[in-house]
Amino acid sequence: MIDATPHAPVVLDIAGTQLTAADRRRLKHPLTGGLILFARNFESRHQLTALNAEIKAIRPDVLICVDHEGGRVQRFRSDGFTHLPAMAELGRLWMQDALAACAAAVACGHVLAAELRACGVDFSFTPVLDLDHGESSVIGDRALHRDPRVVALLAQSLMHGLLRVGMQACGKHFPGHGFVKADSHHAIPVDRRSLKAVLADDAAPYPHLAGVMAAVMPAHVIYPKVDARPAGFSARWLREILRERLRFGGAVFSDDLSMAGARQLEGRAVSFGDAAVAALQAGCDLVLLCNESLRDDGRALDDLLHDLQAAHASAVWLPEEDSEHRRLALLPQTAPLTWDELMADPAYHAALEALPR
Repeated sequence: MIDATPHAPVVLDIAGTQLTAADRRRLKHPLTGGLILFARNFESRHQLTALNAEIKAIRPDVLICVDHEGGRVQRFRSDGFTHLPAMAELGRLWMQDALAACAAAVACGHVLAAELRACGVDFSFTPVLDLDHGESSVIGDRALHRDPRVVALLAQSLMHGLLRVGMQACGKHFPGHGFVKADSHHAIPVDRRSLKAVLADDAAPYPHLAGVMAAVMPAHVIYPKVDARPAGFSARWLREILRERLRFGGAVFSDDLSMAGARQLEGRAVSFGDAAVAALQAGCDLVLLCNESLRDDGRALDDLLHDLQAAHASAVWLPEEDSEHRRLALLPQTAPLTWDELMADPAYHAALEALPR
């Protein structure tokens, strides 16, 4: 018997378009609080809706997530899903007509969230708040603009669109990934600017949006003038700066623990379990481990759940009192429209018409 904990911080993945026995077992684990979907988990709207319904039948409280931003980061692209523009298109529109850009951003959020929710997805990791410095290949046209004021206003408009259909927002990647060239999937980016410089520029959208966003995802980037650890493992960044200084009260997700930027702390290689504990101790409420279901029958996922359970039992990791409340607050509070209902919804069609062309 696995002892329950007062918090379910693990967001894991599945390998295919249907649940396996191992997937069902992991979903029942008390530390599992979320599931992230990828393009490999989609073959049709009907299949996706049935998959999500089965997930919810096993764990009604699990948060079903996806990276669905628009542009090149959009997991579902066929069988009726609208091809959403890259966020840089909104920034370009801003330079022509600021009000039209805000309206288009609302429309993007509305369409994105309405289509996902109609298929049973609860939450998307969007919007990107990183600034377009023209240096980062991994960010690139995912960024809204170079000016943090424009990013804040367009992101707020996109969040309004999400909220119109009951989906919360996640700003990423705090305090900013756009300045560094290296891709944290494969390396550990280092940003050598001062705290003052980062807060005045890349992190500037966060205090403006702190009361609107329900979640934030920190960057796997090291800012050595602030802390030797990447932001997602840094109590200084997450507790002192994000929580206390910028007054953010929502949930904090780690970025994917399988990325290279998460696998070394202060020059030492660590296990997924050690990385998860470090992220949670630093101030994350939830930790993601992605794509490990594809390897060794998901052994790394089982190891992470086991290691985190052991860390809790030995009091190495003690959940924060508010963490579970923050996780549950990400779940939609209203029933979604079915796909057929959505196709007849005037507000959805108005949003489609308002998308950038």
